[in-house]
Amino acid sequence: MGIGGTLAEARRQAGLTVAQVGDQTGIRETVITAVEGDDFSACGGSSYARGYIRIIAGAVGADPEPLISAYNTAHAGAHPACDDTAQPGPRAVTDGAADPVTVPRQGAWIWPAGIAVLVVVVAGLGFAAFHYLAGPRHAVTAAPSALAHPVHHAQAPRTPAPAPQTPAPATVAPVTSLAPVSAAAFGPGGTAQGDDPREAPLAIARNPATPWRTDWYTTARFGNLQTGTGLLLDMGRPVTITTAQITLGRIPGADIELRAGNVPALADLQTVARATNAGGVVRLRPARPVRGRYLLIWFTLLPPDPAGTFQASVSSIRLAGRS
Repeated sequence: MGIGGTLAEARRQAGLTVAQVGDQTGIRETVITAVEGDDFSACGGSSYARGYIRIIAGAVGADPEPLISAYNTAHAGAHPACDDTAQPGPRAVTDGAADPVTVPRQGAWIWPAGIAVLVVVVAGLGFAAFHYLAGPRHAVTAAPSALAHPVHHAQAPRTPAPAPQTPAPATVAPVTSLAPVSAAAFGPGGTAQGDDPREAPLAIARNPATPWRTDWYTTARFGNLQTGTGLLLDMGRPVTITTAQITLGRIPGADIELRAGNVPALADLQTVARATNAGGVVRLRPARPVRGRYLLIWFTLLPPDPAGTFQASVSSIRLAGRS
């Protein structure tokens, strides 16, 4: 009997349904069914697959260690074994880096300096040749008749030069409120792995009584099952974002990032602002206005909830910028 068959048999002996195991563990039913069928492709990687096996085994009363060993043996060639119980450690956040220093190559200044000297020498020789060919100036003596009857030429009045005009300043569009076209639950693999996808539009409905919530997890770092979860906002077209105001639950403890880009994939959405230990109303302001069609509200750490687990909620998102 394989890993999935062992878990399925233990679940049946415990008198549990797939839905009940999902309620106890917070794992989606589709993932549990796939694992019981020895299909680990939906787990998102070897470390996640081991975590799913361990959690499901604990829920149905099976010993997880032989199952983990069997998984490591079956996938030793493609996925090296690793410690699936390890919690990811704190990650250093770097807001900026020093500008790179460019060191010129040895001798790189010789050519520009030599060219400059050559230009000066050629200009000097040209100036001397001009005066040599022109010859000395001689005084011209006017004829007596010309001196007796000087001729006066009338000069036309000078027209004053027009005053320089100052160019008109460029017009900058004012900052206004921007509304997303849609909101979708988003996971490490995209919208197909988001938490509570049916309720995602509630995050932009601005009703505090009906927020969108993430799945609940046993630890703040998603029970070591994934790296984050969030909401993908589609603006319908590229816009310029200056500020994002997000209303979370009252309990602080969330680490949150604002990502932006033109492709709805985690690797293509760049982090432009972040907040740590957040709760209540959070204002995320990029260092400079950012332009893109998609915005991602991405949780990397979840706050605790009254039930003793970890879960985040979003009841309102307000965006400001330029269309």
